[in-house]
Amino acid sequence: MSGNEQTILIADDNRMGRAALARNLRADGFSVLEAATETTARQFLETTDVDLLILDHDLSGADVLQLLRTIRHTDGARSRIDPDLPVLVLTTEEREFERLRCFELGCDDLVSRPYNYSELRARLQALLRRRLWGAPPLQIRVGPLQVDTVSRRAWIDEREIELSRKEFTLLRTLASSPSKVFSRGELMEAVWGWPPAGTPRVTRTLDSHASRLRRKLADAGGDFVVNVWGVGYKLTDLVVVPAAEREWRLARAA
Repeated sequence: MSGNEQTILIADDNRMGRAALARNLRADGFSVLEAATETTARQFLETTDVDLLILDHDLSGADVLQLLRTIRHTDGARSRIDPDLPVLVLTTEEREFERLRCFELGCDDLVSRPYNYSELRARLQALLRRRLWGAPPLQIRVGPLQVDTVSRRAWIDEREIELSRKEFTLLRTLASSPSKVFSRGELMEAVWGWPPAGTPRVTRTLDSHASRLRRKLADAGGDFVVNVWGVGYKLTDLVVVPAAEREWRLARAA
């Protein structure tokens, strides 16, 4: 099985465990970087193109939660750190609160030690596929709404909307297919990395973010984010025709 030279950064201060995982990943065709400290991990993230980060929750001398915040809140237009970088956390922590806190701060998946390498590999490959297939266009326009996926900014009729990271990711996901009804499971996985079978707390988190996003868009003069009862959300009730189809229709009309 080949990783097609995708680069994985392992941030783990356990030398033997890190080396064993690196050997397995290299055998599967991945390019692997190893960091024993948070400082080294940050240096790699700022200077090297990394496709996925495997982060040890117990990295010595590191505030792992703060590192997650740094990655997720970095300005992708000004920093080499990719705010959408897939992050898989390794942990021995079994308390649900700690696991949820990692997800809330932006990790995409979490694997408990001792882990099965085949399962870990399957999980990271799923994250890499989702990253590859889910790459959004640089600019998305839906009526008066404009979304810039590079600078992570959004406007309605030239009026910029101040959005949190999660609100922007939710908006970008909905705008990627404006007329599609996204299920709650799809949105929880796309925005928070949670599996579709979410807890009531997770569902409330989604609903509260969707409500705030709808209110901010309405304050800027846009009527967006439609709650489809019992299913999930879509961006708009309008039938949005893709640009390529619009051009085809205009050409035929001419």
